[in-house]
Amino acid sequence: MTTASLHHIVHKSPDAPPEGAPLLLLLHGYGANEENLLGLAPHLDTRLICVSARAPYALDFGGFAWFNIEIGAEGVRFAFAEAEEPLVQVLSLVDALRQELRPARIFIAGFSQGASMALAAALKRPRDFAGVIALSGLCCPEMLPQDTASVQGLKIFMSHGRFDPVIPIVQARASRDLLLPLGLDLLYKEYDMPHAIAQPCLEDLDAWLRARLDTP
Repeated sequence: MTTASLHHIVHKSPDAPPEGAPLLLLLHGYGANEENLLGLAPHLDTRLICVSARAPYALDFGGFAWFNIEIGAEGVRFAFAEAEEPLVQVLSLVDALRQELRPARIFIAGFSQGASMALAAALKRPRDFAGVIALSGLCCPEMLPQDTASVQGLKIFMSHGRFDPVIPIVQARASRDLLLPLGLDLLYKEYDMPHAIAQPCLEDLDAWLRARLDTP
């Protein structure tokens, strides 16, 4: 298994603290690339260093993926075992960024397939993350920790569109229901949007992040 660092780009606002700035690691969705979610950076707290990673698997039609997916009548299906190696790479990148940038805290965020990766990373190593942002993604039973006590209090912002044609809202609600018994600090919100990040969602996400940045 390789733990080669994922290709990534860094966005640092001039307003970010010179030392100990909080870091937000961004994981894009299926068929996108590392530039996709970096567009969120100007809309978020300027104290953040935003790092956007590229998934390891190139797709024939362009873009990149964390793992294979199948889309059927009931929504998206995937074998989470395929994500185990990319998950190792994400956590390796987290370790490298901690050494290189020395952030005070690390948040991890993802959209769609990237949301599943963000959740999986935080559920596997909850002490590494100050919070998790899962936008229009899924959680599956294989992602849940055996030691549920280790994830109690983990801060999660989870959002989904009621009109999502890719991952139906019923799948998002099932993902929420998987997470609820774990004792997480979970904020789950639904919006009148498709498979996207609408302005009300972005505003709530920004407020959620600011509240955590303002809390020692």
